[in-house]
Order: sequence, then C-alpha cells, then structure tokens
Amino acid sequence: MSASPAGPFEHIGLLYRDEDEYVSQCAAFLEEALAAGAPALVAVPGGGTAIRDRLGTRADEVVFKDMSVAGRNPGRIIPSVLLAFAEAHSGRRVWVIGEPIWKGRSALEYPACAAHEALINAAFAGRDAVILCPYDVSRLEPYALDDAERTHPVMQDPAGSWPSPAYTDPVEAVALFDRPLPAPPARAASHTFNGTGGLPGVRAFLAERAAAAGLGERRVGELLIAMNELASNTAEHTCGPGTVTVWVEDGTLVYQLDDSGRLDDPLAGRVPPPDTATRGRGLIIVNELADLVRVHRRPSGTSVRLHFDPAGAYQPATGYQP
Repeated sequence: MSASPAGPFEHIGLLYRDEDEYVSQCAAFLEEALAAGAPALVAVPGGGTAIRDRLGTRADEVVFKDMSVAGRNPGRIIPSVLLAFAEAHSGRRVWVIGEPIWKGRSALEYPACAAHEALINAAFAGRDAVILCPYDVSRLEPYALDDAERTHPVMQDPAGSWPSPAYTDPVEAVALFDRPLPAPPARAASHTFNGTGGLPGVRAFLAERAAAAGLGERRVGELLIAMNELASNTAEHTCGPGTVTVWVEDGTLVYQLDDSGRLDDPLAGRVPPPDTATRGRGLIIVNELADLVRVHRRPSGTSVRLHFDPAGAYQPATGYQP
C-alpha cells in the first residue's frame, strides 16, 4: 500500500513471512516517507538493523528505537514513543513503523500489547500520521493475526492492501483485551488502607517488600513513585478501602492494587494532558516507570498490576529470527 502523502490518520497492519519481506516492505515505506520529505521513525525489536542497512546512507534521516526497550511496557509506547515523535514534528505528517507484538512477548504481556494497538486508533484520530505495524505470519500465533485485523483498519502484504473486514471500534476492541488477571499466589503479602491517612503505611509496606526482594535503591524509588500514584488515586477518588498485594514472580516484583474505583477512560495513561494541566499525569508516570502494567475492570472495581524487573531493563530482542 502506498500511504497518502497528506491526509487523515492511517493505521496499517503489515503481514510478512520472512526477513526479506519484512525488510523490503519496511524499506519501501520509509523510502516513500523520505521522498516526501517527511519525518520517519522505526521502533522495532532489536532496533531495525536490517532495515537500516537496506536504506544505506538515507538511514541517517530516520530515527530508530529498539521497541524491546522503549516499548518494554506496551502502555509506554503511545505517550513516550509515538505521540512524543508526533509532537516533536508538529504540523507535519509523520511516518512510523512500530512493531509492538513479536514472538518473544509473553502471554502475560500480550493483552496489553493488543490493547495498545487498538488504542492507537483513538489516540491518533484526526492526527496527520501513518503508522505501519509489522506482524510475523510465520511465527506469531493465529489469534495474534486475527487480533491484528481487529485493531488495524487496513491490512497489507507484499501483494497489496485491503480494508480489514474484522476492524473493530477501538473502545470495543480494548474491552476484548480486558481479561481477568491470574490470581496472586497464596504466598503473596497484602496490606489494606483507607483514605489519605493510610498512604504512609502503604509506602512503608511497599519499601519493605521491595528491599526484601533485592531491588536496588533506584528501582525502589521508582516503584514507590508509581505505586504512590495509584494508591493516592484510590484514597482520593474511592469511598472504600484499597488493598495492595505483593509477590515475586519469575524474578520480577509484582504489585497489585485493588479498589472499588472505575477507570472508564480507555486512554487514561496513554495521552498526556496539556502542559498547563495540574493533574492527569499519574498513570503516565506509572506506565513510564513499570516494566508492565495490566489493568482489569472488575464488576466491583478495578485491579491494576505492575511488574518491576530488579534491573529495570528488558533483555533486548535480537530482531527477526528465522
């Protein structure tokens, strides 16, 4: 598909079967962007070395990011990668290749990744941008390819492009990926609090558990900032108590906050408020600091689960692997 040089937002799911298709299709997209004099970004696992090599000297005109680092937490991609790039080039049509779903993503991460793809359509509605999202047909599970058709208005492969017959309204699609979280293990420790007066006790509980799990001083500080944002929202905006539950899972420290509040805005934590706003950045901060954020809207309230790697760094993927 040849994206229009100017016009409404376009969100394209690219199906590829091997490295040559991947590199060829991505390079052709970027060459079209560069021919139009447009700003271009590549955010893919491994940083897009093969794409960079195919572009040759013109690669210096493209911004490259390693999605396995920048998008370690899928909730971070829209505000800190996509919108940040668009705002840096305000008034111009931006061309972006973003690959948030790859074979190395875990089953726990996947619903957050798919929800991210759906939310791009809401976050970029009316913006002058085109975003191409590659999907590896040979390695991804069939359900991921089905979901790609739900979250992308247009699909593409080397033979051409077509309107996706399964495309779903972003809010409805996000609801499909709001799945119950696995129950905390029996060994998990919990702390219940009520109102702003309970926040110091929450912070003490969090710090004690983080230190016991071996988190360094920097990560403990980041964890406390993120969880304090969530606990403060519970204390200020709900009428009932909140419960924080903590455990270690596969070497990662996991914190879950359950309360009776309702998180109705699907873009909360994805679109930064205006610079003049004094509130509304809490979930943006949470997404920036945590390695994974999962949100589940229960009939009686909301559960938010944060994962913190002790090193605070995802092991980078190596890019395409046959």
